[in-house]
This record gives sequence, structure tokens and C-alpha cells, in this order.
Amino acid sequence: MNRTVKNILILVIVLVLLFLFFMPKIEFGNSEIAEQSESGPAISAYNSALPVNAVVLKPQKIENKIRVTGTVQANESVDLKSELNGIVEKIHFQEGQRVRKGDLLLSLNDEESRAQLEKLTFSKKLYEDNEYRQKILLEREAISREEYEIALTELRTSEADIKLLEVQINKAQIRAPFDGVVGLRNISEGSYVTPATSIVNIYSIDPAKIEFSIPARYSGLLGIGDKIYFELDGTIDQYEGSIYALEPLIDPATRTLRLRATAPNKNSKILPGQFARIEVVLEELDSAILVPSIAVTPTADSQMVFVAKNGVAEQRIIEIGMRTESEIQVARGLNIGDTVITSGILQLRPGIAIEITNLKN
Repeated sequence: MNRTVKNILILVIVLVLLFLFFMPKIEFGNSEIAEQSESGPAISAYNSALPVNAVVLKPQKIENKIRVTGTVQANESVDLKSELNGIVEKIHFQEGQRVRKGDLLLSLNDEESRAQLEKLTFSKKLYEDNEYRQKILLEREAISREEYEIALTELRTSEADIKLLEVQINKAQIRAPFDGVVGLRNISEGSYVTPATSIVNIYSIDPAKIEFSIPARYSGLLGIGDKIYFELDGTIDQYEGSIYALEPLIDPATRTLRLRATAPNKNSKILPGQFARIEVVLEELDSAILVPSIAVTPTADSQMVFVAKNGVAEQRIIEIGMRTESEIQVARGLNIGDTVITSGILQLRPGIAIEITNLKN
């Protein structure tokens, strides 16, 4: 047997072995194809449905809010000063002390005024006696009316001088103008004070005031009595206040409206001068339709969502309103009870078959 014949025989044997090896697999594959051809339409239809998540719309409460910053102020505050020049004779308060309206805080030396008052008191007695005698003589027509009026004028002048000194003596006693807390004093006993001397600051901090500004476009949405919520630097507590006054002028430089609110401060945790982060509720809706932000897709001139209806996706053009961190209010285009698709948005097309795998009610 020559070499050529030998090679041909080897090739034939290899081909036979390969045929015997692959023939069972070909038959098994053909049987699978046959089985798929018999049940193929139902499986194909099932696999073509796009699995999605969805949410059923129900009425919800929503608040339209804005966030601004502001400053805490005292309800009342005053830099206490004397109306008179004088030496401080006695300090009647402790720094940081709570005081009531009318409490004596400071006494100035008023010895000179009291001495003058005593002198005028004696003079008044003399003028009263003189006026009485002149009146008797006038009734007897022993003197002219002019002489009597001179005596009467001297008496009334004396009384006026006494009242003036009494006022000055009263001003030497400096009292608290309202209930509050006394700050740190700037004078000591023996100090000489003038009307320009700052003695001490007094603060009324319950309630506290919060001053802030909002953009002018929101000015029509806020009014007296509206609520605000705020936090202070260095704390995690949230406080509530209510607006009590609005500036009747839009600031032309910043186009903002200035407002003030008050907040209870029984425990004195809110201090004047603190920085406040404020949340203002502009309006509330009790039965709003909200959809997740991820479900809304912008179009050329509107917004749209997909809803599930009879196993297919249906496109809806909507008009949006307020926004929250994760949801959007739908003003028009959807109804309570609609099922909005929230996943697979990029694959959705109107009329495409869908299967809801996760439904949130």
C-alpha cells in the first residue's frame, strides 16, 4: 500500500468518527427546535413584555416652601442712658439679672437737687401765706387786683419750680423700662455719667424676633399669622414662629421683601444675633397629585409621563406645579387612581407591552 492510499484511508476514518460524534447532538438540537415551534408564540409574547415598576396615584398633602436665612433679634432692647449729668451713687442690679418694669437699676447723686427742693418748699409756704393775705385785702378792696395777681404768680412759679426739681430728682433714679434681662454694665459706682454714657443694655427675649427677607415674587403668598420653621447655628432643634409684620416696601436694590416673625422663647435658648436657617410655607394643598420625579420626562414644550393601561404603556402630557426633593405635583393631565410607570422610562414607547413587577399603592 502506497503512502497516498494510506493517507486517504486515515482521512475517511476521521470523518466517520466525527460524524458519529456530532449526530446525536444534531438530533437533540432539532428536537428542541421542534418543541419551541410548538409552544413558541406564548413564550415569545411573554418575553416581549417590558418589566416595570409603577405607583398608583392617591391624594396627598403638599407644602410649597422656600428656604432663606435670617437673624434673631430681641423682642425689645435698649441701651440704657441717663438724662442727667451726675455721679453714680448706687448700682442696684447684677449683670445678667432678670428685672421687671419699673425696678430701680441706678441712683445718681441728687443731694443738690434735694437741697434746692427743700429751699423751694419753705419759699412756697411763704408765698402761700402772702397770697392768702392779698386775697383777703382784695375782697375788702384794700389793694388793687394787680397786687393780688403778683402774689398769685409768685406762688404758682414756686409750685412750678418744685415740680421741675421733683422731675430731676426722679430722673436721677434710673429704672427698667420693661421686663427683661440686664446685660454687662459699662460703669461703676462713682463714675461720672452724661446723657452720652452707655450704662447697660437691657433685652426682652421672650418672645424672640426673627427678621428675614424673601424674593419679591412671593410677596403675595405670605401674610400676618403665617408659620415659619427655623434652625439655629450649632443646634439641631427646630423652632416654630409666626409672621407678625411685613415691610410695606420692596427693596429696590435686592428686590426682596423684609418680614419679621416671633417665636416663643421660655427657656431663653434663642439669643439675639444668632443666624437662622428659615423654611417658609408659602401655600398648602391637601389633595394634590404627586408623582416621583424620575417618572417625568421633559419634551420640547411640555412634560410627560407614562401610565399603565390594559397591559400597555400610554403617554400623558402633564402640567406640573410645585416640587419637593423627590416628587412633582401634577396640576393637569393625571387623575387619582392612575398607575404611573416609574422605571424603564428610556425603553418605553406608546403602546409597548409592559408587565408591572413592583406596584406601590
